[in-house]
Amino acid sequence: MAVVLEGGCRVSGAREGEPLVKGTLRIWNQIGRATGAQAISLRVMEFAPGLSPGISNDDCDEILYVLGWESGQPARNEVCTARGRGWVHLFIDGRSHEVEPDTGIYVRPNQTFVIDNSGPNSAIVISAQCPDPDGAPNFDMPVRESADSISPDRLQLVRLADRQPQSTADRWYRVLVDDEIGSTQVTQFVGSIPPGRAPDHFHNYEEVLFILKGEGRMWAGQTNTPIAPGSCIFLPKGQVHCVENTGEGELRLLGVFYPAGSPSVRYDV
Repeated sequence: MAVVLEGGCRVSGAREGEPLVKGTLRIWNQIGRATGAQAISLRVMEFAPGLSPGISNDDCDEILYVLGWESGQPARNEVCTARGRGWVHLFIDGRSHEVEPDTGIYVRPNQTFVIDNSGPNSAIVISAQCPDPDGAPNFDMPVRESADSISPDRLQLVRLADRQPQSTADRWYRVLVDDEIGSTQVTQFVGSIPPGRAPDHFHNYEEVLFILKGEGRMWAGQTNTPIAPGSCIFLPKGQVHCVENTGEGELRLLGVFYPAGSPSVRYDV
């Protein structure tokens, strides 16, 4: 069950609630205007083997992250994925791209994307839309053309492995989607947090987080709740918070925030 902390910070599991089902696709809407956000959303998308329906983006920026392939039988609110093997075909307005795990993708306003998953396991994709359309997804007929590389000035995919880490004290982050590939409104990054708890701080933007690895606690003011892989977190603008790593190894998270900026900018309390 979702937990709401001080100030409106919301923490839920990846498969919280009933999914929307369309063909090979299942969608869990975890964060959006319906749950208290002003402009940002977060949804977990599961693509079973086969060709998905076309998913037409609204008049907003949509930022995707290919998490990996489902492995085992995860609990209701969890995701268990395997990285580093396999790929899916992503079609954006008919152009084909081979996509591997840990890849950020920018879907421009009013574009349509399709995923052709050659299987045998389901592919998990994390989506954020800004501003949140606050409505049901727009489905269309899947459109595929012959494989064709996108022109360099229209790059829309960024692999995590191709980004250099930026350091902030004892942490690092890697920006994937930003204005370099065309998204002037939204920033997507992956961050690493060592064991321990950093000082409380806040940002001047709305933010969603998805825990990729490790265990910890999400603090909002004086309240907190456990987090683990698959936890979906919403942080309102100005929310005093801190992610605590309670394990012995790295805690890694995916972050998306709106409006765009640098993940290194924060205001200590």
